[in-house]
Amino acid sequence: MKKIFIAFFALSSTVHLSAQQPIFQSTAFSIFNDKVVQGKNEAKAVSATHMVSNYQSPANEFQSADIVFKFSINGKDNEMYPGKDHHFSVQTVDGKAETPLIKFGTQLNQPESGKFLSPNTTLKIRVDMRDIQKQFADKGFYTTISGDKIYKEDFKGLFVAGPTAPMTWDFDNLVNFPDLRLKDDDGDGIYEATMVLNKQSDEKHTDAEWKLSKDISPYPQYKSAIQISDAVYNLSLEEMLKAIEPDSTFRTGKEWSGVWTRDISYSIILSMAHLQPRVAMFSLMRKVNAKKKIIQDTGTGGAWPVSTDRMIWAVAAWEIYKATGNKDWLQQAFVIVKNSIDDDIHNAHDLETGLVKGESSFLDWREQTFPKWMQPADIFESECLGTNAVHYQANNVLSQMAAALHDGNAEIKYRAIAERIKKGINKYLWLPEKGYYAQFRYGRNYKFVSPRSEALGEALCVIFGIADDVRARQVVASTPVTDFGISCIFPQIPNIPPYHNNAIWPFVQTYWLWAAAKAGNERSVLESISDIYRPAALFLTNKENMVVSNGDFNGTQINSSVMLWSLSGNISIVHKVLFGVRFNPNELYFEPFVPKAMEGKRNLDNFKFRNAVLNIEMEGYGNAIKSFELDGKIQARAVIPASLKGVHTIKIMLANTVSGPDKINKVANYYTLPAPTVKYEGSKLSWEAVKGAVKYKVLQNGNLLLETTNNFITTPEKLFAEYSVIAVDEKSVESFASEPQVVSRGASVNRFTYQLIEVEDVAPKANYPYKGFMGDGFVEITTTVNPVINIPVTINKSGTYSIFFRYANGNGPTNTENKCAIRTLKVDGVEKAVFVFPQRGKEEWSNWGYSNSIKVQLTEGVHKLTLSYEPFNENMNGAINQAMLDEVFINIIE
Repeated sequence: MKKIFIAFFALSSTVHLSAQQPIFQSTAFSIFNDKVVQGKNEAKAVSATHMVSNYQSPANEFQSADIVFKFSINGKDNEMYPGKDHHFSVQTVDGKAETPLIKFGTQLNQPESGKFLSPNTTLKIRVDMRDIQKQFADKGFYTTISGDKIYKEDFKGLFVAGPTAPMTWDFDNLVNFPDLRLKDDDGDGIYEATMVLNKQSDEKHTDAEWKLSKDISPYPQYKSAIQISDAVYNLSLEEMLKAIEPDSTFRTGKEWSGVWTRDISYSIILSMAHLQPRVAMFSLMRKVNAKKKIIQDTGTGGAWPVSTDRMIWAVAAWEIYKATGNKDWLQQAFVIVKNSIDDDIHNAHDLETGLVKGESSFLDWREQTFPKWMQPADIFESECLGTNAVHYQANNVLSQMAAALHDGNAEIKYRAIAERIKKGINKYLWLPEKGYYAQFRYGRNYKFVSPRSEALGEALCVIFGIADDVRARQVVASTPVTDFGISCIFPQIPNIPPYHNNAIWPFVQTYWLWAAAKAGNERSVLESISDIYRPAALFLTNKENMVVSNGDFNGTQINSSVMLWSLSGNISIVHKVLFGVRFNPNELYFEPFVPKAMEGKRNLDNFKFRNAVLNIEMEGYGNAIKSFELDGKIQARAVIPASLKGVHTIKIMLANTVSGPDKINKVANYYTLPAPTVKYEGSKLSWEAVKGAVKYKVLQNGNLLLETTNNFITTPEKLFAEYSVIAVDEKSVESFASEPQVVSRGASVNRFTYQLIEVEDVAPKANYPYKGFMGDGFVEITTTVNPVINIPVTINKSGTYSIFFRYANGNGPTNTENKCAIRTLKVDGVEKAVFVFPQRGKEEWSNWGYSNSIKVQLTEGVHKLTLSYEPFNENMNGAINQAMLDEVFINIIE
C-alpha cells in the first residue's frame, strides 16, 4: 500500500509541473484530464483501467463536544415538541463523560463550550422515568405532549435520538440500534445507556487503488482524450458486473441484497435496459405478484397506496422493449402495467386536481422530506412532484404500449389520463415566481404547496416533457444547486440527518444531467458530469449518496458502495449524454451533448443494438450534429433502423455550437426554520415563538389569511376553518406549515353540521383486549370480517362534508412492511374515494389515530355511507388487510 501512495504522489508531482488546465473548476473541487482534486484529496487516473486515491473522510476531524439529543418512547418523537432538544457539552475525565440525571420531558439546556470531542469518548446518558412509570401504575397509560396515550402494555422501550454518531434522528428505526436503547436493570426508574462518541474505528477511508479485474470486453468500449472519464466509465462497467446476483437479478448495492422496485427501475432506464436486458427483465419480474401487478416495496405505513411510485416499473419495462424489440416482453409488460394503473386509478387518483396521491418517489423516509406532524395517512394524501411525474410517464408509456399492440381504446384512455396528470402538475405545482415546480401539495381538508425544490421530480418533468421548452429551460436555470451537486430537496429540513434530506444522490444527479442536456444548458451539463465523476474517482466506487455540505460519503444514515443506480447513471454519461443514444421502438437515434471543455475525439465501440454492432466515432463539441455517416455514407438523419444487422461504423461530427441558456442557480446550503407548533384555546390560535423567525404566515383553509410578527391571532368568526402557520426567516425562506388546526365556531357543534358515529353501533363489536377506544368498543375489519359496513346518516344541511375515521392498525411499524388497510367509500352506492388505515406500530393496537379525510357533497336528507373492501383495495401483503375502527366523524366544512 505504501508503494502505491509513493507512486501516486510521484505522478501527482509530475502533473503539477505540467500546469494542466482544469476541465472543470469550482471553489470546492477541480476535474483535470487525468485527476480529480478536492483540497488535499486527489484521485489519479494512472490509465483507463487503473486509478489511485488518497481520499480520507473528514467526518471525524472536528466533532463538536456540544451535542443535542432527545428521548423516545417506542421509537417515536414524543418527548418534547419538534425543535426542542436536550443540549449537553461533553466534558471528559479519563475519556469518560456522564450527563446529569435528566427528567423525561424536561429540557436539559447547557451552554455551548465550543470544544471538540476527544477520540473514543465514552458517554453515559441517564434519564429519570419515574413519573412515567407512576402514570403507568396509576392510570395504565402515559399521555404524551401531543395528547396521545401510550398504554403500559404497549411500552416497548426507551431510546435516545440525535445527530452525533452512533445516535441518529431516524426515530422510526431506533429499535434497530441496540446501543441507543436505555435500560433500567435495577428497576429504580432510572434508565441508562453508554455509547462511544467520535469512535476512531468508524473513521472512513476509501480503497487506495482500483485496477480493472473483470472482463468488460463484451460491453461498449469507450475511449477519449480525457483519461479520468475513461477510467470512471470502466470502473462503472466493472461494478455493473459485481451488481449481478447468481440468479441473474440485480443487487442494488454492495451491502444490499434483494431487488427493490424503484432502485432497479431507475437503473434500467439509465443504462441497464440495453446493457443487461435479460437481467433487467428477470429483476422486474421479481417485483410482480401472482395477480400480475407491480409490487410496491415495503415502506411508510405499510407501503401502497401510501407510497405509489412503483409505477416507474412501467417506464423501465418500456425502455427494455425499445432497446430489444422483444414483442413477448411487450405483451407481458402491458398486462402488468395496465392492471397496476387500473388499481391506482381507484385508490390514488385525485379527480379534482388530476394529480396522484402518495409519497415522493424514492424519498421514502417520512421525516426526511415531510414535516414531522404528517402521519402515514397524511402522506398518502400528499400530491408529490416526482411521483406525479412517474405516473404521467407510466400512463404515457401504457398508451404507447397499447398502440404497439393495436389496442386503440387503451391507447386513447391512458393518453387522456397522462394528459390529466400533466395538466394537474402544471396547474397546481408550478411556481412561476421561482421558475421550478413545488415539492408537493400537503395538508388535510385544504392543501397548500411546499415551495421546496425536489431534484428528481424537477428533472423528470423536463425529461418526460411535462414542462414545455420554456419551462424546461427555467427549471434547469432556476432550481438551486450546491457546491457538490443538486440536493434531493432544497432548502434542507432542520434537525434531520443527511440521507434524503441534506444529501446528494449520484443517480438523481444523472437525471438532472439528462434534464440539463435536454434544456440545452451547457454549464449545467458540465457541472453535473463533474459532480458525478468527483465522488466516483475519489471514493474509487459508485457510492449511494453524499452529504451536501462536504460531498463526503460518511455521515449519511445509510450508504453503500457498488450502488446500482449510481453506476448506471455514471455509464449513461457516455452512452446517453455525450453520445446521446436514444431508443425508439423502430430505431436508434442520436442527440449528443459534449460540453466545450470536453471537446475532442471519442470512440464508443462494440455498442450493441438488437442485431447490430456499432463502432461509433465522434468529434467536436456541442449539442448539434454537423454530419452523420453510416459506413462512410452521409445520412440525412442521425438514425439507425431497428432492422440493421451486423457490424457497422458510425462517424459523428458535431457542429461546435451549443443552443440554449448557460445559467445555473448556484447556492450555499441552507436550512429552513422548524415548523411552528400550534394550539387553539377559546378564540385564540397561538404557537411557540420560533427562534430566527421574523414573521409568520397564517393560512386559513389553505390560503394566506395574514402575516404577523406576533405568535398568536384571534380567529375570525367562521363556521369551520382549518389553520396552519409558517415561520419565515430573515431571507424570506419559509418553514414547513404547522399541523392543520381545526377551529369550529357557533353552530358547528350542533347536529346540523357535525356528527360522530360509534362504529360499533352499526357493525358487530370486536372482542379484543385493546384500550383507548371511545364509546362501548370498536369494530374489526379484514377481507372477510365486516368487508362491508353500511352507515346511515341524516343530513340536515346541504354542503361539503369531511368524513374520516379513528382507527388502530398494529400489524407493523410505521416505516416498513406492507399491511396498510384500504377501504372504498361509497355514498348511496356511488364510489367516491378510498380510506387508508396505515400501520401505526408493531402490536400497538391501543395506538389510535385518524385516517385520511374524504370530502363529499351531501344534500339534506338520509344517505347511506358504505365502507367496503373491493378487489382493487388489495394491499401488497394480500392476506392481511386489517384495522380496528372506533369512530367515524362527519363534519360540514363548506
